[in-house]
Amino acid sequence: MPNVSTPRLWIYSIFNLSLLVLLGAWLWSQNKPVNLTEPTLPESGKLQCVSYAPYYGKDQTPFIKGTVISRQQIDRDLELLAKRSECVRIYSVSQGLDYVPEAAARLGLKVLMGAWIGADKIENDREVALAIKLANEYPQAIRAMVIGNEVLLRKEQTAEQLKAYFDQVKAATHVPITYADVWEFWLRHKELEASVDFVTVHVLPYWEDDPQPIERAISHASGVMQRLQASFTKPLLIGETGWPSVGRQRNGSKPSLLNQAEYIRAFVSTAQHNGWQYNVIEAMDQPWKRELEGAVGGYWGLYTTDLEPKFPFNGPVSERHDQPADLAIWLASGAVVLILFTLLADERRLPALIGSGLLGALAGLCAKLQWQYLIEACRNTLEWSLLGGVTIAGILLLIAIPTQFNRQSDSGNKLIKLCMWLIAIGVFTCCMLSLPTLQIVNIFGLTDPFATRWLFEIDGRYRDFPLPLYALPVIQLAIGLTILNISRRNTWRPYKALNLLALAAMVACIAFETENRQAIAWLLLVLATTYATWPRTTLLHKLKTLNA
Repeated sequence: MPNVSTPRLWIYSIFNLSLLVLLGAWLWSQNKPVNLTEPTLPESGKLQCVSYAPYYGKDQTPFIKGTVISRQQIDRDLELLAKRSECVRIYSVSQGLDYVPEAAARLGLKVLMGAWIGADKIENDREVALAIKLANEYPQAIRAMVIGNEVLLRKEQTAEQLKAYFDQVKAATHVPITYADVWEFWLRHKELEASVDFVTVHVLPYWEDDPQPIERAISHASGVMQRLQASFTKPLLIGETGWPSVGRQRNGSKPSLLNQAEYIRAFVSTAQHNGWQYNVIEAMDQPWKRELEGAVGGYWGLYTTDLEPKFPFNGPVSERHDQPADLAIWLASGAVVLILFTLLADERRLPALIGSGLLGALAGLCAKLQWQYLIEACRNTLEWSLLGGVTIAGILLLIAIPTQFNRQSDSGNKLIKLCMWLIAIGVFTCCMLSLPTLQIVNIFGLTDPFATRWLFEIDGRYRDFPLPLYALPVIQLAIGLTILNISRRNTWRPYKALNLLALAAMVACIAFETENRQAIAWLLLVLATTYATWPRTTLLHKLKTLNA
């Protein structure tokens, strides 16, 4: 193959410079402080209540039997939360959480104490008995008992079975009791109102069947509350409300730090104005929830896992907090590496060195974003291996491009095609995993509970679009190699099926989520991948076919 011409190298340099300017502008906008709603808080300056689950440390999860949270950790956590909230809500009294009422009482914190109700009667009975004991020991600290959380949503107990637990607790203690579930399930089971002292509903605009964008989230919450107030006569408590700071966008509902801060600030102001009782979910980020809900499940906290506040309650907020010196190191390191590979390929032309240096700078900045994405999204060794493998393939592709400027080698070309194959497989897999299976099947009226629950587990609502891992490699495959006139010709016919299925999956996703900009960006990436990998039959192959 001949050298890449000097004019093409200059065009390629301008192309990479344009990408670098766009990425720099995006990083600048993400680090720019933004003025948000200034919250109206009570005279104490504190939230009414916040969900507290102490499973934010390494390998801490309620799923591991025998887990016990230390008293020292609970003391430290509650001392921190007492500065920002008047109350904490806990969901269980097992695994060391039976200590929370005692610790909270010393700090003047109130407790919404939960008794976890699941499918196992023996465990339920043990949980309820311990909760009753604590309610009788610490009646001044325990504001109310929450007997069961989203049990009806999970279909682990019937309304009649729950009512039996309510009656048991009411007969054994004088502490007010309630039951917590998403607001639609309360409307479906209004008969439970007679068995509780107040109605506890979850109002989460992000998780609605019709996800709400941040611009409509507060008006949506207000509409829900008006409907509930018209449906129930007993007092209402919003048992969970909040917004995630990281994760997959659901239609117009986008997780971000700015949106989280805006929602919390606007919500507490609205609650103060309307006299709503509420509890914010949640105190600390919960990494273990990513196993249930994807990356988004782990990032609802007001505090990080390092117990650092994620945003202030007053003043402007920035989405990112990148340090210029840190960005410069990533940028310079990438530029140096790519220039070295260009020199090792015996390429000395100025536009080639500029083009590879700019590509390296892009790769360095993207590597920082990729590393952050992997930390946020990867939940286990398998995901680290697969997503990490895709990231490495993309990096190898970028490294291989400058080595093709001068006397394009077969080995370099083979590396580009291998990386292209890995990236195409990865894009296809992500598209298939993102399918809204529940919504598609619901069109056909599926009612089987087992099938519905299985489809719920694999539904695309829990899958991220890993744009940071794929964006730069795919752009270089589709546009960069075209500018350079570097061959990526292939005759592997399965590419056609992979590309068409990936496109069909994304059309299905966007049909149900027309406001999802992440999905639209991923569709554009799939189109670029399709263009870059579509099999192109060579003239020699056509002649052989005709002769045959």
